[in-house]
Amino acid sequence: MEQHYPYWRANRPVFAAATSAEELAVTDKFSGEVVAHVALAGPEALDAAIAAGFSAREAMRRLPAFTRKEILLHAAKRFRERGEELARILAIEAGKPLRDARGEVTRLVETFEIAADEALRPGGEVLGLEISERSKGTRGMTKRVPVGLCSFITPFNFPLNLVAHKMAPAIAAGCPFVLKPSDRTPVSAMILGEVLAETELPEGAFSILPVKLSHLAPLIEDPRFALLSFTGSSKVGWDLRARAGRKKVILELGGNAACIVDADQRESLDAVVERLVFGAFYQSGQSCISVQRVLAHHSLHDALREKLVARVRTLVAGDPKEESTFLGPMIDEPAAQRLQGWIEAARARGAKVLAGGGRHGAMLEATVVEDVPHDASLYAEEAFGPVVVLERFTSFAEALRTVNASDYELQAGVFTNDLRHTLRAWDELEVGGVVIGDVPSFRVDNMPYGGVKGSGVGREGVRWAMSDMTEERLLLLRGS
Repeated sequence: MEQHYPYWRANRPVFAAATSAEELAVTDKFSGEVVAHVALAGPEALDAAIAAGFSAREAMRRLPAFTRKEILLHAAKRFRERGEELARILAIEAGKPLRDARGEVTRLVETFEIAADEALRPGGEVLGLEISERSKGTRGMTKRVPVGLCSFITPFNFPLNLVAHKMAPAIAAGCPFVLKPSDRTPVSAMILGEVLAETELPEGAFSILPVKLSHLAPLIEDPRFALLSFTGSSKVGWDLRARAGRKKVILELGGNAACIVDADQRESLDAVVERLVFGAFYQSGQSCISVQRVLAHHSLHDALREKLVARVRTLVAGDPKEESTFLGPMIDEPAAQRLQGWIEAARARGAKVLAGGGRHGAMLEATVVEDVPHDASLYAEEAFGPVVVLERFTSFAEALRTVNASDYELQAGVFTNDLRHTLRAWDELEVGGVVIGDVPSFRVDNMPYGGVKGSGVGREGVRWAMSDMTEERLLLLRGS
């Protein structure tokens, strides 16, 4: 990593040394050492970025679709070329094991490639308006037009791909944007800025600004923004929506993902356990669709528990920069302390810790717990860490009711071979997506992705994000 990184304002790098700006310290999440600094943008820089983005609306709207595609493909190519650099930056600033980090780089590339294809599909429809004598000869057509300047706020857990899911659709749709990355993982976004600056994007098309929380209000409230897209905690997200005014608001918020293991999975338990371990513990469970609750049919519950606990105890924890590491640190020690406190509170109420539960600084052991009261924070709230809660069910209907009792509903996983149960889960589970034959943590970057209830409003996935970043405009031709 470099020692000092700029922020990006109106497509241009701004270093702290050139402006007397403050800098944000970036730490190695495993060692705690400060490894780099990123320039912090103050209120004046933020206002200048908003003004430049607002002025760039027309230039972005007029940018030909093939040019948008070329820009996105250039970015994808450069991200692939710099893939190992990006993966190692993730391992340092996010504490993400290299295997997970490389996977995220792959998804970053794929997301920009998907957006390049979608840039050539602007949408629109020919309407049949001759519904009666009075509209005889009338024709109608619609097209999608960019909404204008977009405000993006992203979290620490996927510093590349969650940023990509805002940047890439905006470019494909023709919208300028101002993005605030997480102050815990800002370097990744600055590298994306370096690559975008190599392209033909018009001046003002993008700004990437780490800003203090005390200076954040314009990104939420400024009426020059036509859309606010936020990914983060539910508490913060719903507050932002209340403050956003008339602009569109897209919220991708917390989860409490459940995975049902049906009675017919006994012969597949080893494969199911492998996927449960991945879903619960990849990147230390710091994903809003991490497997937090496993509901196992009573006929195979004990066998699944034995296999799950045995597998979890084999996971290699340690420095995420080491190739052998599966489980790295949580984002910081307070996050690990919070979750360990939830585990201990559940234990005090009768829960059984079957594996893990210990902590060393920001390193929380991979933990399996059962008999957790449903009103305990460990069960009812988003854990966002390396812990999974195991429980049993008797009937499939009971399992569906248990999943639906949550206030958070992003995705649910169902391991079943029963088509009737598949369709019933799709019909009855109150979630944004039902994943059959895998954990809820699985996501493909061109699918619609988002939640209901406390988990947010709107959908990401490039085509669906582009729909929010554009609006329909009608052309009506009156006949004679």
